[in-house]
Amino acid sequence: MDFINNRIKNLKIKLIATAAVGVVLLLIVIFDVSCPIRTMSGFPCISCGLSRAWLSALRLDFPAAFSFHPMFWSIPIFYLYILFDAKLFKNAIINWTVLGLMAAGFLVNYIFVLVIN
Repeated sequence: MDFINNRIKNLKIKLIATAAVGVVLLLIVIFDVSCPIRTMSGFPCISCGLSRAWLSALRLDFPAAFSFHPMFWSIPIFYLYILFDAKLFKNAIINWTVLGLMAAGFLVNYIFVLVIN
């Protein structure tokens, strides 16, 4: 029974953290705040463009979403990994392969962005 109670408690904490991140993202969109890392350093961060990509995706403008950040689709998958303690699939090799491919996609996109700019 303690195992179930701990899982429910952890899930509540994760959902509260999700709500907090959502509020922060909403404030960023409302006040049109640009990337603080890019503002301070002059270089884009690895997630630069994700907010604009998701705003485009929510408007069902997927070509624009992919142009802002081609890895925007991986965020819901990554969120599920967080909710399920990195055990989205029963096979651990599949879990780590999917996470590794998503990380590689972000890295390739980041290198591409740095080379173009």
